[in-house]
Order: sequence, then structure tokens, then C-alpha cells
Amino acid sequence: MGTLNLKIIYRFLGITAILNGFFMFIAFPFSFFNLEPEAWGILNAGVITLLIGLLLFTFNKPTNTNIHKKEGYLIVTLGWLTLSITGMLPYLLSGAIPSITDAFFETISGYSTTGSSILIDIESMPKGILFWRSATHWIGGMGIIVLTIAILPLLGIGGMQLFMAEAPGPSADKLHPRITDTAKRLYLIYVVLTFAQFLLLKFAGMTWFDAINHAMATVSTGGFSTKNNSVAFYNNLPFVQYIIIFFMLVAGTNFVLNYFALKGKIQKVFQSEEFKYYLFGIIGVSAFITIIIYFFQDPNLQTTIAHPKVYGEAESAIRHALFMVTSVVTTTGFVTADFTMWSFFATGIFFALFFTGGSAGSTSGGVKVVRHIIMLKNSFLEFKKALHPNAIIPVRYDGKSVNQTIVFNILSFFIIYMLIFIIASVILTLLGLDFLSAIGAAASSLGNIGPAIGSVSPVDSFAHLSAAAKWFCSFLMLIGRLELFTVLILFTPFFWRNN
Repeated sequence: MGTLNLKIIYRFLGITAILNGFFMFIAFPFSFFNLEPEAWGILNAGVITLLIGLLLFTFNKPTNTNIHKKEGYLIVTLGWLTLSITGMLPYLLSGAIPSITDAFFETISGYSTTGSSILIDIESMPKGILFWRSATHWIGGMGIIVLTIAILPLLGIGGMQLFMAEAPGPSADKLHPRITDTAKRLYLIYVVLTFAQFLLLKFAGMTWFDAINHAMATVSTGGFSTKNNSVAFYNNLPFVQYIIIFFMLVAGTNFVLNYFALKGKIQKVFQSEEFKYYLFGIIGVSAFITIIIYFFQDPNLQTTIAHPKVYGEAESAIRHALFMVTSVVTTTGFVTADFTMWSFFATGIFFALFFTGGSAGSTSGGVKVVRHIIMLKNSFLEFKKALHPNAIIPVRYDGKSVNQTIVFNILSFFIIYMLIFIIASVILTLLGLDFLSAIGAAASSLGNIGPAIGSVSPVDSFAHLSAAAKWFCSFLMLIGRLELFTVLILFTPFFWRNN
């Protein structure tokens, strides 16, 4: 502990709380102008959060402004915990979610962009609370840590270590040599995409309130909706669903490629090996699911959430299949239909998709497509090496040799990921879930997906889980969002040694 620069850690947590408080003030008018009594709870939460942030920031002026790796890991993990602890205050102080367990679950589900919810009747919630709920997605989507990096030069603090610990995916590609300029460009893209989707959804038939909430939840690949039936509420407005499909695809794409696309360098996008696997993989699986639900789905297994009927209707089958596959792969978690009602075979395919994830450098969770590509390439090379044991054959990705250290890191990540999934599934059965629900909740929480299978299917909530199960799923969401190592390294004894 002696080697840690505690003042810079506390100061950074103060900045995080200050920014969180300002977002709460933005949520306040939505309740105030609708004459909702919960408005004052939201305002009080913002004031308390802001005061906590100001105290941490004011009384912790570091003499040394260098952030080393240890401080970076601690700041990111503690930053997310600070967000989650202060972020549940609007729920608690407004009385919208009076239980600390439920409020923390909903909050960390928001910031981690998981989208799992304990709410039963979403539409009865105050508008200020619904906006705050979506705002937690938007804040967490790119990571408030990256946002803070953009203003760190004003404080004389460098932020490269934070970006490496926070940036989603196995690598942190930079758009600009200076990390702060990279962060600014990432957030500019993020804001532009959110605003563009908001306008399109409004013109497509959504109310302005629903449009801004769904835009924030889509671009962050979060999945919180303002409707009980999620995006299935708009099954009679197909254009709304196609807009959301497009922006889910974009949000699940590496933001560096989005930057190139906005600059008109489309050829660079399609030169990316990961993007081609990601895009054509979604199209291929969607086509397969379309065939299943068009020809083989039992027409009697229809639910209100899947209205209009998918069975026997070509456009509807294509749209629902494409929407649900994209939603699961990008870990957004929006729902237009209950895929568990599309036969056991279709359910099995969707469960397998829980372990794919979107592109590295995107706002999506999960394992990430690039890791699968490199693992598969490395596995095929092992066959070659079995025939030619003395040959040195490197794994190639995007036409370049991949450093063996990165390959080992990816293999380690996947092994630990699957090990945590297995252990988590067993623990959740111990905490009262049946086997199907346990593996569904474990995979969904760890992959930041949202809807799962069993009793936590796309038409169910997580409200029925025990308090212990909710806290455990919250932990899974956190380590999943921060790519395992960032959090788990804090539990290793050598992290806390002075050397």
C-alpha cells in the first residue's frame, strides 16, 4: 500500500462523483416538469453526490501526478464502484426502488450496460427515474473514465494507464498520438451517434422522451427500455426496429472503425478482419434463425411480446431474427420477441451467442470477436505444428503477425472467462436458481447481455432472485464489464506488495 499514490486515486474518484452528480441534475427536470414527487429525491441525490465528489477532489491534491499501472487498475475498479454506489441514490432517495439490493443491482446493470432489471412495471416508473436509468447506460457505455481522461490535462494528470485499463477489448487502438485527444474523439463519435439515432427514432414514430432513452441505451449497447415489452412495443413500427438494428451494429463495431467511417474511409472498415467476421457472422446466423422461425417454429408457441406472429411471415421473421441476433451478439439486450419460444434448437444457438460479444474497442461486452478469431487461428496452427514440429508459424491477424504474448493473454482470458462462468453457474444453483436459469443468469451477467434463458428469459425480470443471487450477479456484471483482469488482479497478493 505504501507505494500507491492514494491522493491521486481519491482525487480521481472525486472527479467521477462530480460528473455523476451533474448527470443526476440533468435527470431532475424530467420529473420536475412532470410534477413527480420523486423529483426532489433525484435532486438531493445529485447534491449529495456532488458534495462527496468535491470533498474527495478538494482535500486530495497530489504532489506526484503520475498514474502507474497499480493506480490505474484501482482507479478504474473503484471508479465503477463509486459510480454504482452514488448512482443508486436517485432510486433510494426518490423511493422508486427502496431496497438497497435492488437499487444497486439496477444501477450496476446500468453502468455495466448489462440491461438486466429487477423492475416489473417499467412504465409506471417516474420519467426522471427512467431517464436516469438510461443515463447510467450512456455514462457506462464508453466509460466515464475515458470522459475524465479528456479533462485530465486541465489537472496536470496523464491518463494513458487509465485508458489501457478501461478501454474495452484486448487492445486500445489510438486515433491520435495524445491519449486525451483520443478520448475526446471517442466521445464526439459517441455523442454524434446518440443524437443521430434520437432524431431518426423521433421521426420514425417514437415520442421524444422514448427516442432519447432508446438512443442512449442503444449506442451504449445497454438495453434498458422505457416500455415493459422493450422494443416489442414497437412491433407495429418496423422502421423503428430497423433503426435500432443499425445502431446496435454500429455500437458493437470498434469505435476506431466508426471514426474512419465518419471520415469517409469506408475501405479501412472493410479491411478489418474482425469487422468482416462480426458483420457476416451476424447476417449468417440471422439467416439461419429466420429459416427456423419461418418454417419450423410451432405456430402455437406465440407470446404477446412476439406480436405480430413471426411464423409464416417473411418480413417479420427476417426482422425479428436479425434484431434478436444483433441484440445478443452486441450484448445490447433489447427484445422484440422471446427467442426461447422459437424451439429448443434456436434457444441453443442464442445461448452459444452469449459467448461471442461484439468488436474490441466497442461499447459491447462479452468475449469479443477478435479473441475468437485469434484463438481459432492458433488452434488450426497447432495442427500444422503437429506435422511440422520445428516450423515457426506465427498467428496472423489483419495481415500482421500477432505477438505470442497477446495470444497467451487471449487464451488465458478465455480459460478464466469459462472457469468463472462454470463456477458462477454452480454458485447460482446454490443460491436457489434451477440449472437452466443459473447458466443463463451467469452467462448473461458475465457477458453484460441482459435477457437470458430459464426464469430470466427475455420476457422475465431478475426480481425473483434472492438478495444473495442479485449481489453475486452484480459482481459478475462488474468483472465482465471491466474485462476480468482489471478487477481480479486486485484479489492477487502480489498486487499489494510494495515492490
